[in-house]
Amino acid sequence: MSEYNANFGLSDDELLELPTVFAADLFKDKVVLVSGGGSGLGKAAAVLFARLGATLVLCGRNESRLDAAQTLIAGLDGEVMTQAMTIRDADAVTATMDAVWDRFGRLDVLINNAGGQFPQAAIDFSVKGWNAVIDTNLNGTWYMMQAAARKWRDAQENEQPSGNIINMVADIWRGMPGIAHTCAARAGVVYLSRSVAVEWAPYGIRVNCVAPGCVETEAFGLYPPEGSATFPESNPQLHAGDVQDIAEACVYLAAPSGKFVTGEVITVDGGQQLWGDPWPTGRPDYFKL
Repeated sequence: MSEYNANFGLSDDELLELPTVFAADLFKDKVVLVSGGGSGLGKAAAVLFARLGATLVLCGRNESRLDAAQTLIAGLDGEVMTQAMTIRDADAVTATMDAVWDRFGRLDVLINNAGGQFPQAAIDFSVKGWNAVIDTNLNGTWYMMQAAARKWRDAQENEQPSGNIINMVADIWRGMPGIAHTCAARAGVVYLSRSVAVEWAPYGIRVNCVAPGCVETEAFGLYPPEGSATFPESNPQLHAGDVQDIAEACVYLAAPSGKFVTGEVITVDGGQQLWGDPWPTGRPDYFKL
């Protein structure tokens, strides 16, 4: 079995120095909002967009993580705004969007990264646990999408350009035993995105998803060792991905490179959907060879 990174991801210094194929001023004068931007995939995406010249808005529940990410990104000489809030609260989402437009007068890209789940056999889910995951990953994502779309629709009256939504989902195509609740929610986000990509096209809004496979972040540490140990076996490349793989997929969709892509899911998983066997709670004995 291949080894996974026991440090669960890349350091801040590595995020700042990773090579990228994109031009340094690609997002100059653009405003990018990343939910869950204080850690993991969201933080990596925020850092990359900042390196490419964007003004960043970071929101999330953990204020100390947001502050740390703000300090990191501010070192790149970019402007950063943070907003402590939960995407489960539709009123807080609306207030966040209002604050972004009040400060910057625009929003160009929304990356819906905030979400969460916990590993557990589905038969043991409580009603509270199920609802918490669905409320965050599906409802919260929707509140963010709708609030941004309304702002873009209304801004068209002033001939301002519309925007771009990128929803972080998951590699759900074969299901994921051990986190069935998030699979249900993320599948909902995929088909929601495909539906509104058509409805909102007249407003100039593109809507896409990025579906990461097993990627090394600090979230690896939330899974039992027997679960995370299966992640390198989840794809035929026999190693987990890194956060830059996902961040660059987001940039591709947000940049002019993705101008003719909407209603699509970009899967970044090393081939996991073709051949993989991840078990977040650990592989049951009856599935062991």
